Amino acid sequence: MTIQSPFRSISSRSSFSPFKRFLPYDFNAATYIAAVEAADGQLLEPGVKDAINSFVVGCKNDGIWDAIKASCILAGARTLEGALVPLKGVAPTNFNFVSGDYDRETGLVGNGSTKYLNSNRNNNADPQNSHHMAVFPTTVNSINQDRVYMGAGFVDAGSTYFFTRPGDAAARNRSGAGTTGLTRGIANALIGISRNSSTEFVYRQSNTSQTISRSSETPLNANIFVFQSNGFTASFSDARIAFYSIGESLDLALLDTRVTTLINAIGAAIP
Repeated sequence: MTIQSPFRSISSRSSFSPFKRFLPYDFNAATYIAAVEAADGQLLEPGVKDAINSFVVGCKNDGIWDAIKASCILAGARTLEGALVPLKGVAPTNFNFVSGDYDRETGLVGNGSTKYLNSNRNNNADPQNSHHMAVFPTTVNSINQDRVYMGAGFVDAGSTYFFTRPGDAAARNRSGAGTTGLTRGIANALIGISRNSSTEFVYRQSNTSQTISRSSETPLNANIFVFQSNGFTASFSDARIAFYSIGESLDLALLDTRVTTLINAIGAAIP
């Protein structure tokens, strides 16, 4: 009498799992990778998938994952369509970017005049005193005029943005007034803002964080744009951006480290 091995049966059943090829990846990472591959129409390199998984697991270990509410990894995917698949939150709406603007290793480049993403996350979606926005530029804004990395509003009450000017940078985070004279920031390092207080917020650039004393206001009701600030015309970015994040307050230094490792690992994994 032949006895069928229970292990053979289990193995046979498990072969039908659509996520079998992602084991032992984190569930959120595997779900995102599957969506990117579906948009691309082909698989990602194992090293790219490993980098994404390590990023998600690392953010969870750091305690910053839950604070990220809307985010895209604008690198790694094989196509622009894949790059616009959201890591968290809803997908952004693309205004005027084309495939030639996208590089798998270094991200999506703006043209300084017409191209931007609507994140489809409202500036008022997070608590007034718990909010962050950040980008990872692989090339920074040129210095010839005002150029916004991301934001909502400009002189409006409750605006949130950070942008560069010839010679310096400026930022607001639901602030009662803008802050100018800030350091512009460098390529391949996170640039962002985070507020967890009614009286101050943190601005991070060039691997350095500084605390800015500015009281908060009721957040402006407007979607946050990337490569531009919603309502600040003629302020388009010409930087190349490989990652953006929006959500509640978090430690920007921890996010900086995780995103830097992610983008470096993606670059190393692509032939």
